[in-house]
Amino acid sequence: MPASITLSQISWSAPDGRSLFSSLDLSFGPERVGLVGRNGVGKTTLLKLVSGDIKPHSGTISVGGSLGVLRQSVQVAPDETVADLFGVTDALAILHRAEAGAATADELSAADWMLEARMTAALDRIGLDAEPQTRLAALSGGQRTRAGLAALVFTEPDFLLLDEPTNNLDRDGREAVIALISGWRAGAVIVSHDRELLENMDAIVELTSLGATRYGGNWSHYRQRKALELAAAEHDLADAEKRMAEVASKAQATMERQAHRDSAGRKMAAKGGIPRIMLGGMKERSETTGGDNARLAERRRAAAQEDAKAAREKIEILQPLSVRLPPTGLAAGKTVLRADRVISGYRPGDPVIRDLSFDVTGPERIAITGRNGSGKTTLLSLLTGELKPWAGSVAVMTGFVMLDQKVSLLDPSASIRDNFRRINRQADENTCRAALARFMFRADAALQIVSTLSGGQLLRAGLACVLGSAPPPLLILDEPTNHLDIDSISAVEAGLRAYDGALVVVSHDEMFLENIGIERRLELAGDDVVG
Repeated sequence: MPASITLSQISWSAPDGRSLFSSLDLSFGPERVGLVGRNGVGKTTLLKLVSGDIKPHSGTISVGGSLGVLRQSVQVAPDETVADLFGVTDALAILHRAEAGAATADELSAADWMLEARMTAALDRIGLDAEPQTRLAALSGGQRTRAGLAALVFTEPDFLLLDEPTNNLDRDGREAVIALISGWRAGAVIVSHDRELLENMDAIVELTSLGATRYGGNWSHYRQRKALELAAAEHDLADAEKRMAEVASKAQATMERQAHRDSAGRKMAAKGGIPRIMLGGMKERSETTGGDNARLAERRRAAAQEDAKAAREKIEILQPLSVRLPPTGLAAGKTVLRADRVISGYRPGDPVIRDLSFDVTGPERIAITGRNGSGKTTLLSLLTGELKPWAGSVAVMTGFVMLDQKVSLLDPSASIRDNFRRINRQADENTCRAALARFMFRADAALQIVSTLSGGQLLRAGLACVLGSAPPPLLILDEPTNHLDIDSISAVEAGLRAYDGALVVVSHDEMFLENIGIERRLELAGDDVVG
């Protein structure tokens, strides 16, 4: 019988009482399914329900087959090793005693002589060079993620449950995960905002506040379907607005005809040619007809307004952000920044940046790439002046703003609106509100306190405050898409496409770099720089 996961009539609410799922029905077979949706909609919670980490408040979950679960982050003990992660520490000890001739007869019969070879194959499959005795604490976060994936592959589960498996991975790590999933032939349910990874899915399930919708095919097919849904919603809105106009026009015409008849009746009555009893009947019929017409018009108007409201809500959800920004005034030939034979690091005698030289001229768009640990964040610290070079020089010749992953230039205790006014002191209230509205912070949404924002809202608020009024000629971004949902990434891409200044970006997200128009790459390789 094929492996399967079935959720029937699942309901679950967060501790604060917010309902995430209500009567949710969903099923997964031996297929690769990408789970997408806005931050906070319940993607990680759904994986926890399937894995049994939490229980539904009502409904049933049936799992036919074994599960391999990879969570976003795992705390490790100081002495925990790769073998511990694989769950084979005791089996390896038996094998080593057998190889040394010190094993008992029972241990010899239980020895798995292919164990180390199978471990090595699993580690190779995910592109990680590590030994069974390697301590997990000695690995980077990205390497631990890859070790966790290798441990799952080693157990050959019927289903992989993966929560953002490519987060914090360098390019090599991302490519290894994508290669693993593209060749995976069992079941997999993967929460991800990595569009390259989602291109390898057999189906996409989108979670919204209304429930779950399944789309057959990969990410590109899903986007095509969403585009068709947007076109249909726009057609529905246009149709509803046309009907609203027609209802109003017909109601006005009906009122005018009734008024004309009433006027004619009053003139005849004034001439004395109509008996009093007939006048009373005419008046009553006129009032009844007028009331009936008014009620009919109101019902039609309410129906058209409701249809228009529903269509607008769909468009608000489906329509990607598209903004126009004020120009920076950056001249094409102006030198924006210059690094000349820079050497720097954190520990004397152990430089992270070695003999680095490069220029940025005019509105260039440059990506700083390289493996984890190659010095990307160090370079940004040099550009912003947070870190000083040991040798050589770094000069930034224009105004700039740095947006890190935490968007630390915003005051978390203040509203988005107040942050905007603090950063853009020359802007009046109308300019502030218009700029924030362009980034989808309209009306009361602009009054949200920054500390209450999701990751995607936070970065969008940072971009709104930096780019909305008087954008700086240079914008520096450090891994801007980490932990963002896909809608938020699309919003950030739209904002950056509209920006006409110079851009320096650290990111491993190739699709993001392509969508914002990166023109040049500066690849850090530890000892060398390839530009």
